[in-house]
Amino acid sequence: MTASEAMNPSSANRMVTLAMTTPDRSRLHGPQLIVYADRFGGTLHGLGQLMSDRFGGVFGGVHVLPFYTHFDGADAGFDPVDHTKVDQRLGSWDDIASLSANMVVVADLIVNHMSVASHQFRDVQANGDASPWRRMFLTMGDVFPGRASEEDLARIYRPRPGLPFTIMPLAGQPRLVWTTFTPAQVDLDIRQPLTWSYLTGIIDHLTASGVSVIRLDAIGYAGKCPGTNCFMTSETLDFVGRLKDYCHQRGAQVLLEIHGHFSQQVEVAPSVDLVYDFALPPLVLHAIFASDPGPLERWLKVRPENAVTVLDTHDGIGVIDAGPNVLEPDEPGLLDGAQIANLVRTIYSNAPSSQLATGAAASNLDLYQVNCTFFDALGRDEGRYLLARALQLFVPGIPQVYYMGLLAGVNDVALFEQTRVGRDINRHRYTLEEIDGRLSAPVVRAQMQLLSLRSRHPGFTGTFTHSSSYRSIVITWRKDEHEICLDADLARGSFSIRSSSGGERWTCSVEELLSGSFDAV
Repeated sequence: MTASEAMNPSSANRMVTLAMTTPDRSRLHGPQLIVYADRFGGTLHGLGQLMSDRFGGVFGGVHVLPFYTHFDGADAGFDPVDHTKVDQRLGSWDDIASLSANMVVVADLIVNHMSVASHQFRDVQANGDASPWRRMFLTMGDVFPGRASEEDLARIYRPRPGLPFTIMPLAGQPRLVWTTFTPAQVDLDIRQPLTWSYLTGIIDHLTASGVSVIRLDAIGYAGKCPGTNCFMTSETLDFVGRLKDYCHQRGAQVLLEIHGHFSQQVEVAPSVDLVYDFALPPLVLHAIFASDPGPLERWLKVRPENAVTVLDTHDGIGVIDAGPNVLEPDEPGLLDGAQIANLVRTIYSNAPSSQLATGAAASNLDLYQVNCTFFDALGRDEGRYLLARALQLFVPGIPQVYYMGLLAGVNDVALFEQTRVGRDINRHRYTLEEIDGRLSAPVVRAQMQLLSLRSRHPGFTGTFTHSSSYRSIVITWRKDEHEICLDADLARGSFSIRSSSGGERWTCSVEELLSGSFDAV
């Protein structure tokens, strides 16, 4: 078997039936859950049971974070040894197919890198340039074949401090291997046919199991070009286009995952199916902390329509997306440096443990995130937490809710102290008993009502308008005779929802949501 044949898992591991269709956009409007199967259900089968038994009718889809072999590596599955196999401790591709039969499934295509423990890179370490896989992996010399100047290296953008290289022996000779994220994750050369075969083989497996949205993880760093900052280069955008076309041929959409200046999301959005609204979380926090709707209101006027909205994710709470452009210092952000600093200080004041798990205090250091649950970031204030969730659900796009956020989880300090990985503070491992206990909490029940409302009210399929005044913001949706309106009082951390639909009118307050006296069903 040649290296090219071995990199195509559709021929090597599994018979794949390709669905040669265009993406079905009609199933994508409902809220989705972001979850680790092992931390929320225990297995893929257990996750499926939870989604059916506890959350039936609430979520239209689920983003299952990496379930590949191994899901518990150096970066919680984002460094798989084998991207084409489901970790047998979690289940099988049949379990993914079962999930996909009942809802939209989002899964990750880890474009930028693979594990140092993969058999391909181990062969490169043993045999160096003689390995059939050598061209698949990047060294500094592959990008800078002549000589890299100090200016060349200083220009490279990386989400963590320092240069993106790790000294590793290849056939006994020390080389500078390109490692954007951690030394356990070796970057791929997207210019090589081997890499294309490897990635498209994974897409074949995902789409054959019914995955309908493929998240391009860490795609912004994939295209390295001399004379650039090696982030969101023209080479990267061309590669995104190729991946999108391939996914479309197999019936899947692509979701682009990039953290950066808000203008980058706006610019790239027309060329892809979906982008994240990563600016929303810090803007919502600023609006609530400072009673200032201005930056959020300005963002609502320019943000992409094909967005996936979040508050927190497995990577914590991003802040860079709303701030000034770190690559172009003269380009302002939606929030200025002082506002970002005040936002972060307020989170640290509300949840001191988050400061211990962020920055130089913890491994997996990222420059763009605060490691904290969103509930703790708001000081466990249930009213303001529901206000934040309501703002997310009323903003256009596909709302995704992280499992910790759904259960109003608090910082898992014990897990962080055990692993010393900062992001683990926001990655609690829930037992079924814990999940059932949290489902009885008023703030969780209230979120479920808001999610059901977002899923079912006809107004959300219509026209979106918004306005703001001193310390408040109003968001309205209208479709024919159906109207629903969120009136958010930022100073009080409160809100009300008004609905007029099919001749029926009602008003609901945050207090009624928390008391359980409102039923969206």
